[in-house]
Amino acid sequence: MKEIQWKKLLETINGTKCETIPPGFIIDSPWLPGWFGISTIDYFSNDELWFEANKRAVETFPDVMFLPGFWSEYGMCTEPSAFGAKCSFKKNDLPHAEKIISSVGDIDSLTLPKTETDGLASFVLNRIRLNRKKIESLGHSIRFACARGPLNIASFLMGTTEFLIALRTDPDKAHKLLGIITEYTENWLRLQKQEFDTIDGILILDDIVGFCGEPDFQEFASRYLKRLFSSFDCSVRFFHNDADAKGCSPHLAEVGVNMFNFSFLHSIQELRQWTGGEITLFGNIPPRDVLASGTPEQVAESVKSNFSGLENTSRIIASAGGGMPDGVSTENIRSFTDALGDISSLPS
Repeated sequence: MKEIQWKKLLETINGTKCETIPPGFIIDSPWLPGWFGISTIDYFSNDELWFEANKRAVETFPDVMFLPGFWSEYGMCTEPSAFGAKCSFKKNDLPHAEKIISSVGDIDSLTLPKTETDGLASFVLNRIRLNRKKIESLGHSIRFACARGPLNIASFLMGTTEFLIALRTDPDKAHKLLGIITEYTENWLRLQKQEFDTIDGILILDDIVGFCGEPDFQEFASRYLKRLFSSFDCSVRFFHNDADAKGCSPHLAEVGVNMFNFSFLHSIQELRQWTGGEITLFGNIPPRDVLASGTPEQVAESVKSNFSGLENTSRIIASAGGGMPDGVSTENIRSFTDALGDISSLPS
């Protein structure tokens, strides 16, 4: 992100009133390769193409905050690979990490990975090292340390159904698994911060949180997320969960979150009520059915219906109710930003 964008983000989080609601999107491998016109495997394996795809995005839409910005990632495989998960990469599809835990008894043999060397993490860091000067020559800086959340990683290591069942049948083992994952992830976030001194934000993505009701969130997610958002002192603590958010939302401020990307199935008004208005909301038009599959006119109408009637436009960044999906066109993004620019900010 550029310095002016970073300042606007901080102002929004702090509740400063903007003339218009700022636009922002989470962009990564589901969208960038196809939009740029390359294969997914080229995006993951070629540092120059990765840089050029991100460069084109920030130059094509200079007024949009792309978060986390020049994101070095390997889909859902980065963290599971450190634990020994076999990762399958296809030419034009997202990679998949296969589970390594066949039964809860296997959790006892799980060991803490070495953050600097195990799995794909070292490749993630080296990609940014190799491209840092070019990124900064564009006026951008690496602002976020990023990781999948503990429940998300556990679901890949164990299988989603098996992990969720274990929360009921073997809660002690589930806590042991989450404790090991959290310790690794905490180390991983700190390593990113150590490598890149411009980092002043943490992004955690965990949709499995949305499969938990409020009691289960408090029991199996809250303490671990709080540890991660406390990994180091930073200005932005950004959480993504585009599954159900009703169970987690009332507790996000206590966990340390100050910005939340949530599902389009929830309204901004609902999220304001559930979070007590303490958290900047990042959303929430439908990503697949409108932003990707809709016409520019439908995108504009969705923007207007979601944002024009708000009594309070502070602490809002207009986005999709989730990350940028595959297939979103340049025309639809421009329709989004144009429609947003037509909406006047109301008094806070």
